Amino acid sequence: MPTPSVPTGERVYAIGDIHGRIDLFEDLIRMIEEDDAGRRRAHTTIVLLGDLIDRGHDSAAVVARAREWSKTREIEFLQGNHEEMLLLSRTKTESLRGFLKFGGRETIQSYGVDAETIMAASIEELQALMNEAIPQDDFDFLDSFKKMVRIGDYLFVHAGIRPSTPIEHQLGQDCRWIREPFLSHKGSFGACVIHGHTITEEPEVCANRIGIDTGAFVHGTLTAIGLEGTERWFLQARDHEVPAEETTAVA
Repeated sequence: MPTPSVPTGERVYAIGDIHGRIDLFEDLIRMIEEDDAGRRRAHTTIVLLGDLIDRGHDSAAVVARAREWSKTREIEFLQGNHEEMLLLSRTKTESLRGFLKFGGRETIQSYGVDAETIMAASIEELQALMNEAIPQDDFDFLDSFKKMVRIGDYLFVHAGIRPSTPIEHQLGQDCRWIREPFLSHKGSFGACVIHGHTITEEPEVCANRIGIDTGAFVHGTLTAIGLEGTERWFLQARDHEVPAEETTAVA
């Protein structure tokens, strides 16, 4: 396949699934700012691939930091399946039950509802507590996230896309949830897909896609990919026992 590229004069950084790890997110923001400042001037876009929330203990802080960062940076926000679950949980108790099984309890706690209250509440009571604790501005912010963004030869999406379906006809549900047949597809998608959602210990670089969910919550590694022209490189923030100077990988 031809080597994909971003348009001349542009630079892109895409960040994988954060899952409430504000410590890693802060470290990676610093690394991106330093990396961007050390390169030639360019129009820089940041893409967050979704799943800012759940599993980790600081989802509220991650959401707040992402909103703050967007005041000084051009950021494209993509909606992940965990944002979708939270948004559906506002009105659907069955969605809330699923949300709680996949890290939702930690998200609700991060907004100030203590664990004992969560455990003691009925599903209806917990839904009311969640809707009261999470500001409407945060719900609106997460609801505004896109299903995909294309920049040059790269398509950015949370989970992936359905092979043989034109990019403009992709369903949001697939963009947020798909694994197969996306992951095993060897042919062209019409663009090189940058995605998260499926955890690998290191970035998974294939001819037609690059996965950068390196398990911030599971493995303690949050990954970003940098793109300029046909060049690619990786920045990684790891749990604090790993020295910061050892967290940059280049490809």
